[in-house]
Amino acid sequence: MILDIEDRLKLIKRNTQEIVTEEELRELLKKKKNPVVYWGTAVTGKPSLAYFFPLLKLSDFSKAGFKVKILLADLHGALDGTSWAILENRYAYYKEAISQILKALGTDLKKIEFVQGSGFQLGHEYMYDVLKIASLASVHDCKKAASEVVKLGDNPMLGGLIYPIMQSLDEQYLRVDVQFGGLDQRKILMFARENLPKIGYDRRVEVMNPMIQGLIGKKMSSSDIKSKIDLTDDEKTIKDKINSAYCLEGDSDCGVMDFLKYVIMTIKEDNKEKFLVERPSKFGGNISYASYSEIEQAFIKKELHPMDLKNALAKEIIKLLSEIDKKKLDELAKKAY
Repeated sequence: MILDIEDRLKLIKRNTQEIVTEEELRELLKKKKNPVVYWGTAVTGKPSLAYFFPLLKLSDFSKAGFKVKILLADLHGALDGTSWAILENRYAYYKEAISQILKALGTDLKKIEFVQGSGFQLGHEYMYDVLKIASLASVHDCKKAASEVVKLGDNPMLGGLIYPIMQSLDEQYLRVDVQFGGLDQRKILMFARENLPKIGYDRRVEVMNPMIQGLIGKKMSSSDIKSKIDLTDDEKTIKDKINSAYCLEGDSDCGVMDFLKYVIMTIKEDNKEKFLVERPSKFGGNISYASYSEIEQAFIKKELHPMDLKNALAKEIIKLLSEIDKKKLDELAKKAY
């Protein structure tokens, strides 16, 4: 099915927090039938269940006619604390983990181009441009840009300040029209829009998705085991983590509802499937929902109990992760972590 510009725009905007700018995106869609978008991730902590959200969003870009590139930023990982000695192994783990998530989502891997950061970031022209921007951007600007992404501390490493410069240049050297990232990347994306024109390059469109809350009420973090579900967690661990997650009756502002909204129900609504909540007859019996809004309304009205919701969500997550080759990931993890 061929989509018109408005349909393509609607698909890209779905489940996003901010687009800088929407008008530029509209013009891009008018000019290019197959623009290029990239999403990047530094090879640091283990990819968790939260990765399903941005990778599912890349599917929207693909359906909207975009060519999709995934940057596995190994050098960025080193700049953010990953040991240089295991960098190649960490890259291998990330590529396998992300490939498996994409397969679990039904994404055609032939439509995805994986790029290793060190494959182009050590080039003469790239490093020359790094120094160009370094001569134009202040320490304050770089520190501010990196503050929500890089572990800086009171006495930050110089590498953390180079990080946003390199991420800005990735847009140019990957030859993309759009960068897609989480809202926590916003300061770096605005740094790119400000600094690329200073050395003769075009601004790119920046598309940001909201951050999924963790299971304990914070941003889902790969470094906080209590806040996230690992790709290799077994069924019991998944159930235990979901059952102990923060989910106050009537309050839809939590990580449980976030994942349900941005991943599970996005998939189900696209496939015209319903979300089944199994309950004993004394508690109303089984009930199914066709959309996230139906679930949210029932939850806010306290017609749907948190434990019933959690049990149903745990089953969906277990089903989603059943496609993951946990044994293969565990073997790669021995060398990568």
